[in-house]
Amino acid sequence: MPGDIVEEAFPPLPEGRFEGPQAFGEIVRQALSAAARQGWKEIVFSDPDFADWPLGERAGIEALQAWAASGRRLVLLARRFDLIERGHARFVPWRRMWDHIIECRATGKAAGSADVPSAIWTPTWFVHRIDPERSGGVSSTDARARRALREAIDESWRLARPAFPASTLGL
Repeated sequence: MPGDIVEEAFPPLPEGRFEGPQAFGEIVRQALSAAARQGWKEIVFSDPDFADWPLGERAGIEALQAWAASGRRLVLLARRFDLIERGHARFVPWRRMWDHIIECRATGKAAGSADVPSAIWTPTWFVHRIDPERSGGVSSTDARARRALREAIDESWRLARPAFPASTLGL
């Protein structure tokens, strides 16, 4: 009816194949925005080093800030975190502030260390960069594929150690 307020529906998260760093970056941005809008309880970011993720962008940090709340959990799994510390200047202070909802683990730099999937996992949706070199992969809500991805992430997590502390205590 004219004059009625219509709630604007948010666009659904992308599903299907993607190719290229721009497409992957846009999917990460959409995921951060959706996390804030939809109030996801848990998000898992997994990548060997997060070097080419758009985590340091102002809009991404604003979305993470809007998402962060009591009862939320962000899991970061990487082979190493030095590139995220150097390359995502806005993300590092945000990580410090929200340390109580963030868990970080690293598998280590050794060639024999566990293979870390490049992925975002949520309880209802995921993105998996199957070919990180070319930024090619798939995003989906498929429960079976989402479960398989979580099992791969959990195996790497099991072999990893705590890393990327919010602060470094010195003597």
